[in-house]
Amino acid sequence: MSSEPGSLVPARPKDAAVSEHASEDEGLKIRLEKKIRLKVDLRLCTIGGLLCSLNLLDSGIISSASVTSMLKDLGLNQGNRYSVSILIFTAASVCFQLPATLAVRILGPRIFFAIITFGFGLITLCTAFIRSWKQMIVMRVLLGIFMSGIYPGLALLISSWYRREELQLRFAFVQCGEVIVFATGGIVNFGLNNLDGRGGLKGWQWMFVVQGLMACVIGIATYWWIVDFPENAQQRYHFLDEGETKMAVARIQQDRGDVVPTPFSWPEVLKHFLDLKVYGFAATFFLLNLVSTALSYFLPIILKNGMGFSTNKAILLSAPPYYYTVIPVLISSRVGDKYRLRGPVISFNSLCLITGFGMLGFSNQVTVRYIGTYLATGAYISNWAALNSYQASNITGQWKRAVTAAAVTACNGLGGVAGSFIVRQNEAPRYFTAIWVSMGSHILVMGIILAFSAYFFVANRRQSKGKKIIERTEGFRYTY
Repeated sequence: MSSEPGSLVPARPKDAAVSEHASEDEGLKIRLEKKIRLKVDLRLCTIGGLLCSLNLLDSGIISSASVTSMLKDLGLNQGNRYSVSILIFTAASVCFQLPATLAVRILGPRIFFAIITFGFGLITLCTAFIRSWKQMIVMRVLLGIFMSGIYPGLALLISSWYRREELQLRFAFVQCGEVIVFATGGIVNFGLNNLDGRGGLKGWQWMFVVQGLMACVIGIATYWWIVDFPENAQQRYHFLDEGETKMAVARIQQDRGDVVPTPFSWPEVLKHFLDLKVYGFAATFFLLNLVSTALSYFLPIILKNGMGFSTNKAILLSAPPYYYTVIPVLISSRVGDKYRLRGPVISFNSLCLITGFGMLGFSNQVTVRYIGTYLATGAYISNWAALNSYQASNITGQWKRAVTAAAVTACNGLGGVAGSFIVRQNEAPRYFTAIWVSMGSHILVMGIILAFSAYFFVANRRQSKGKKIIERTEGFRYTY
């Protein structure tokens, strides 16, 4: 082996030097990608968790207030008025979801999320001063309109920033922030209820005032904190520089080739409704939110009327199951991303939910029934992250992402409409309608996922043999 004159160290072959140089470049690239991901996590996942928490913030206030004097004060205790107030919120949200999601792309995340979040907070604040159930219905319609773009808009933004094998854990981060805020809101509501009579306001009014003001502050902070879509990232204050932006765009382009949207047109948007996958994804979210609404809006009522706890204990005990959800959502999401498994994770969570509702509905012991709420809550929260990554991993194109995000969130809302009626107070303490519907819904979820996974498996085999191009994108393969 040759060496430099006067050197005792043999010269490295040229191919070894090239290989080492390439290895160094690869290592530098990996470090830069980690740095970019961390920056995005700190900016997007934090504010995303806060924004998503607004929907649960609303259900937290309403559910906590429902075991105070609010129902009687506003005349919501007659007939199905309370359920109607939940339904009308969801119906208004569903109607505006597609245009709201498209607006995120057209207006940009900063303006869009800041406006709707501040508006949500202002309406929540004003709800403290209404005097009748009719006024409550009006406020609920307005709240639904302002909330319509938060979930689908964030799903679109998050899926635009991460590679497919990174998605579920990021949705989990957002979901953890959401449920922690929601659970803490239950404890805050307990404290605010003890202010009953202070300042001429009742306890439930204090809940709306304080948390409405908090949402307004979040809306103002959103304007400066939230990130834009990857191709415009360098325009955000103290975020990515031009070089980091190019790398962020390149890694997403390499994964699925859809960073930059095609020019907007209604035919370009509406054609994606011809893809049957959109309806399958939407159906799973409908079935998921049957359970979500039943638990998030009615858990304090179940604890009070179904298990015999006092008003304050019912408010307090509704919080721990949501703190617990952080554990299963992070574990299941880490497994899903590491092994690129979506269907098996969703099915496992569904089985946990069925078990939890079985404990809640068929046990005679209050402790066992309460533990069942932990299993059920942890399972449906975990499946929110899993199902979002499942649908986002199996489509390409910015407008198709917007359409799918709007469709699944709309059906999520329709599930909420149905879920608002399955917990029937005259069925206390067992609530068998809610039990059977919730268990049956997740048997159907597993069936849909099985059908999808079989289709994706066959399509991938055809793609590997050169017989099929998936999602009109060369080299794209389904994740199941």
